[in-house]
Amino acid sequence: MSEKGIKNQDDIKLLSFDIDNTLIDFHTYKSNFKNVWLKHKPKNILLTYNTGRLIDDVLNLIESGVLPPPDYIISGVGTHIFDFNNNCVLKEFNDVLDDGWDLQSVETIINNVNHPISEQPSRFQHAYKRSYFFHNATANLIENIEAQFYNADMHVNVVYSQEKYLDILPKFANKGNALQWLLKKLSISTHETVVAGDSGNDSAMFDLKNVKGIVVSNAHEELYKYTKHKQVYHTEQEKGNGVIEGLIHFAVLPDEAKVATAIDHSDDFFIKKELDSIALEDEDEKVALIKEGYLKAVEALKKNITPLGFSACSIKDNVAHGTDENYYSVWARDGAITVIGSLPLIHDEEIHKCQRQTLLTLFEHISRNGQIPSNVRIKDNVPDYSGVGGICSIDSGIWVIIAFYEYVNVTKDIVFLREHIDGIKETMRWLSAHDSNNDALLEIPEAGDWTDLFGRSYNILYDEILWYRANVCYGRMLEMLGEHEQAGEYIRWSQVIKKEILQNFWPSTQQQLFQSVSFAEKQFTLGDTSYLIAQTTPFDFSWRCDTLGNILAFLHGTIDAEKAHQTFKFMLGVGVNDPYPVANVYPVVSPGDPDWRPYYTVNLLNLPNHYHNGGIWPFVGGFWVKFVNKLGLKDVAISELYKLALINKEGINNEWEFTEWAHGTTGKPMGKAYQAWSAAQYISACHDLKLIKK
Repeated sequence: MSEKGIKNQDDIKLLSFDIDNTLIDFHTYKSNFKNVWLKHKPKNILLTYNTGRLIDDVLNLIESGVLPPPDYIISGVGTHIFDFNNNCVLKEFNDVLDDGWDLQSVETIINNVNHPISEQPSRFQHAYKRSYFFHNATANLIENIEAQFYNADMHVNVVYSQEKYLDILPKFANKGNALQWLLKKLSISTHETVVAGDSGNDSAMFDLKNVKGIVVSNAHEELYKYTKHKQVYHTEQEKGNGVIEGLIHFAVLPDEAKVATAIDHSDDFFIKKELDSIALEDEDEKVALIKEGYLKAVEALKKNITPLGFSACSIKDNVAHGTDENYYSVWARDGAITVIGSLPLIHDEEIHKCQRQTLLTLFEHISRNGQIPSNVRIKDNVPDYSGVGGICSIDSGIWVIIAFYEYVNVTKDIVFLREHIDGIKETMRWLSAHDSNNDALLEIPEAGDWTDLFGRSYNILYDEILWYRANVCYGRMLEMLGEHEQAGEYIRWSQVIKKEILQNFWPSTQQQLFQSVSFAEKQFTLGDTSYLIAQTTPFDFSWRCDTLGNILAFLHGTIDAEKAHQTFKFMLGVGVNDPYPVANVYPVVSPGDPDWRPYYTVNLLNLPNHYHNGGIWPFVGGFWVKFVNKLGLKDVAISELYKLALINKEGINNEWEFTEWAHGTTGKPMGKAYQAWSAAQYISACHDLKLIKK
């Protein structure tokens, strides 16, 4: 039995948003908000800007096309209310502000403050507002200023924000009081209102009882601290994109609003050439094969249903020798990716039951210290916590956290979440312990993730991207349970992880170095990449492109569309999708390369263009199709999905075997047949392109 769903279904009637660094970038004025709002604007919802800017300044932003027309503007940090549709100031609100306000006395007290202070430009001043630059003031100093006004029998508002802005306002003037006055005038309740902000002078909006709040990911610490006990949604994205994300969460905007944040590539010569080539292909033929593959993928997936959950590959259709018996297990990594990919089939009772059982089997074997097993053998229900060479699998637990969130987010089964949140909490602690130097990034042992016979270690892009996503997912699960303060802490920490990923994995000659830097950091600035590099250590780094890591970085929101566009052009240019999508690394590691390991010849698995050393992985191909589609290149995504259908059809013994991997240059299928995650991610890609009706 499920509890109430995640999205609040109350009718929203009014939005009240700060402007600078909430809706738009303060310096560049860049924002996707206007286009998204005009395209998806809901009926009967009033849009209000609630800003420190003065009215004329806001009107200029609207006239110049930076912001869409609102219904109301609350300006000057709550000192004026402007009716945009009737082009007039609501003068009755200003009558409220006159009580106890003496501008000359304000200036006298401020001029006697013992701290460097200067007036902001005249365009920020008016009869009900005095604004100053007041850098690095302590909390005690602000309290002292408030006390001076109180002792002078002046009950004013002292608003300090971003550690540099000081506003002195009438006692009833702040963004919250002005909004409350407007809501009362319009007969709108606070629970029918959504507010959004990024700094301390927005905090009063969040004070309104039962108001719904959006705190964008670039918000200052002061707002995080102020709102941590309140019911707010912490966004993963910054500024305007964060507000869009929050409005989707509150069901004000539809899910389709997400795609509007993609960059327009129509003028890109490289992309136009690709589209021109695709235009010559027979789309009906492609779609027909894709749909045939979809039905075959469902059949292949069902071959992996066992009493303990999804097996890695069909037990009936594969003969195991020696260590290959490990395939006859419920794998944490494989199972989680299979659960995520098969969620569009949640209404298929047999598949839904297996999704749930896969998670249950893994949760039942969480170790005392919080480790999720690498796999659980199906024949005897015995867990294994290590992989090749007895090394534990770090990413297994991360994938399970992500899959559990995705499952609960679709099913709305909050009871299931409550039953297992304590185990998830222990797993998060176990994973956090792998950040031994507290730099927000996990230290991964060699062979400690899905490339378990491939030599990479320490800070690995793929694992760090998943770690970022796991923190977001755990935060979202805590939000579902009403634990907003703790949820906010994890969402905030995810933003620290994201920042560290971009700082450490996207080399740039423009990177600013500190006085004391390592040799590796100096080398890091010798060139610029168009992708996130595969790994870094304190002593060196790899310039290779980890295909899956870069794909997941965009799908999980670690990089923006502009960086993802650069990455796509690079990966398309070097042919990671040729002959089929996609090879897992570029370039491959060859004998004599410093990254070569003698054990790559074990079973001839990791020779160049084999297995993890540049092999083609159909499950990664499913993520690749979704990556391309998220860029807004649906025609290219369909073409790539067609190629993915071809490799899934190319079996070893029969057609449509959805094999584990294929050779990187010949495209010949290898590994086990009827691989669960190959089938599941193909299913997911078909639904992502909306080629299959649910």
